[in-house]
Amino acid sequence: MEQSQTMEKLQQEVDLYINSFIEGYFPPMELIARLTEELGELSREVQHVYGMKKKKSSEAIKSLEEETGDLLFVLVCFANSQGISLEKALLTVLDKFKERDADRWTKKEEMI
Repeated sequence: MEQSQTMEKLQQEVDLYINSFIEGYFPPMELIARLTEELGELSREVQHVYGMKKKKSSEAIKSLEEETGDLLFVLVCFANSQGISLEKALLTVLDKFKERDADRWTKKEEMI
């Protein structure tokens, strides 16, 4: 069974990988373009699985997990290149949502 890793450790692992190449991280705008490209590929897979527009028989079928992983990898690259802790960023936004949307949705325990 694989041991789970923290977001910080995963960011460090990506950083070690990227910095093993002379070129290093792509510039920010290139990374944003890559994020857009990967999101498009994930969207295409979601459309194939759940939408009306199925892939042609000549198009390769990839998993939603693989495409999500590609998107996350580029996001981690962007965050690393900008010195952003994804763990801190996610925890901050979770706190924001918990406060702002505390009474926006029907909580499951309220339905009983």
